[in-house]
Amino acid sequence: MTATASTIDLDTHYPLTQEQIDRFRKDGYIKLKDVLNAETIAYYGKEITRMVKELNWQDQPLEERSTYGKAFLQVSNIWPKSEVAKEFAFSKRLARIATELMGTTGVRMYHDQALYKEPGGGYTPWHVDQYYWPLSNNNTVTAWIPLLELPLEMGPLEFSIGSQNIKFGRDLAISDESQEKIDKHLKLTDLPIDRGPFDLGEVSFHYGFTFHRAGPNTTDKAREVMTIIYMDKDIKLVEPKNQNQKNDWNGWMPGVKIGEVVDSPLNPVLYAEEA
Repeated sequence: MTATASTIDLDTHYPLTQEQIDRFRKDGYIKLKDVLNAETIAYYGKEITRMVKELNWQDQPLEERSTYGKAFLQVSNIWPKSEVAKEFAFSKRLARIATELMGTTGVRMYHDQALYKEPGGGYTPWHVDQYYWPLSNNNTVTAWIPLLELPLEMGPLEFSIGSQNIKFGRDLAISDESQEKIDKHLKLTDLPIDRGPFDLGEVSFHYGFTFHRAGPNTTDKAREVMTIIYMDKDIKLVEPKNQNQKNDWNGWMPGVKIGEVVDSPLNPVLYAEEA
């Protein structure tokens, strides 16, 4: 079916139940069915894939890369470079879900990020995203949006349920070390792990401090995923704790000073509740 204005759906309200909101806050993540329809995914996925091919800088053979490099092709902030990708990243439907799950009055863009796990791509180690973000509170959430159906063989995202409250491992970058140390600690905490596949149109949302990982892609097809990172619209920049946070400050929050609300041209408000 050819996508038309009537079949593409980025801005209508996706109704959340109170049970879903409560579960997200308790578990640190949620997977929601039928957030986007097939026509919407096909239309925007084609452009996102085109931009990944155009902007990807990785040219090393897979076997010569680090664990991080084997995990995925990573292309960030596509939206300023493509009007079509911007339409997708600025979806009010997705931004409102993030707002309602966190219970904020609105959300800003932190940045978008395509994560394409190549055929034969390696595992993604356990980690928390907010290790990389110099932000003043925990009201951050990533929408993880598969652009195709993801069976277990393609390496869908896995979540440690309820792990957003664990302090151990928050200071570890994505690496073999983070995989080994966090995996050991999570086993000691005996928290369950959600290792399920993703249906087409299913989208997950997870807190910045929820531990997650992904298995390898053992298929002959790329695992195509787009992510959008949201933050509380009133969140502030804090003193960076590591070099990665300094890099994020310079890259994603240009001109913002420590103690100020993160309100740069790269951090527009994507959804705000009416007063």
